[in-house]
Amino acid sequence: MKTSRNLVIGAALSTLFIAAALISFIWTPFDVTEMNIPSKLQTPNGTNWLGTDHFGRDIFSMIMVGARTSIAVALVAVGIGMGVGVPLGLAAAARQGSLLDEVIMRGNDLVFAFPSLVIAILITAVFGPGAINAIIAIGIFNIPVFARLTRSAALPLWQREFIMAARASGKGNARISMEHILPNVTNLLIVQGTIQFSLGILAEAGLSYVGLGAQPPLPSWGRMLADAQTMVSFAPHLALIPGGAIILTVLGLNLMGDGLRDLLDPRIRVERT
Repeated sequence: MKTSRNLVIGAALSTLFIAAALISFIWTPFDVTEMNIPSKLQTPNGTNWLGTDHFGRDIFSMIMVGARTSIAVALVAVGIGMGVGVPLGLAAAARQGSLLDEVIMRGNDLVFAFPSLVIAILITAVFGPGAINAIIAIGIFNIPVFARLTRSAALPLWQREFIMAARASGKGNARISMEHILPNVTNLLIVQGTIQFSLGILAEAGLSYVGLGAQPPLPSWGRMLADAQTMVSFAPHLALIPGGAIILTVLGLNLMGDGLRDLLDPRIRVERT
């Protein structure tokens, strides 16, 4: 079945890169900070499985550590987005039409007006470039995504009979939101979290590409692409390998998100049966 295939392929690709990131904490074939100029720009071979860069560093080791960087930045940024955006969305839905709802939604519109790259430029202009600032920039951009999704999914639930029964039993808005609304929107949040995770990896790569993400000597897929752009004509593997890693990781996460959506959405399950 298509759903199962997408989920399995996506989970396999995602697991591959997550495993590489975890393994890099305890082992890499070579030290990613060790330069070996006589061995620079080697193509893939038995010693350096994916070749070496212009400093003679092992690309396979850099891809492993770069996976750790990209996944950590994206994961924490999505966590910030969910941790702030979901409560805001629940509060806005619980107080639909109120001043609080209006303030939250207009605040979301304001953040949406500035892409994560622009937010990163503003942050780094004050605090300087780095992985932490990239996390903050991507996390801020994720907040309105989760706030809007949570609010739109929660609004119809407030008109349901079981919510009216909860009100009649004396429960307040905050308790109803946590005990009845949140469990019913969790599936949507899981799927959206997977999608935002993939977008976070793309955003981190883009920020690192322009020098606003992780800084040397910490490897980053985006910076590897930036370093390779002047050497594509005679060392194309320097761009193809990190670019392929980004593509496969994002593809895996998107396939997994698509599979999870089909698996967790009861309306799609009904249509397929």
